Amino acid sequence: MISHQVVKSILGTEKSTRLGPQNKYLLLVDINANKLQVKRAVEEIYKVKVAGVNTFVYKGKIKRVRRQEGRTSDTKKAVVTLKQGQKLEAV
Repeated sequence: MISHQVVKSILGTEKSTRLGPQNKYLLLVDINANKLQVKRAVEEIYKVKVAGVNTFVYKGKIKRVRRQEGRTSDTKKAVVTLKQGQKLEAV
């Protein structure tokens, strides 16, 4: 998988901004990407050294439109911990 397909975006939520002082960043990643692919993609795109990656799948919500019931897509998020002295310039 190409690096830009693995990492979709950086999430700038209130909760994710609290992770900044701990040198952690929250990223939206491809649902099929594993931790190693996320690590390599972040190192290649942002030119930083990654200390660790934690991933979790956020299950899609059930939505209804009149009588029809559907679901939003599942998404995968990754908490990327950078090595000491490193930071993402895009944030």
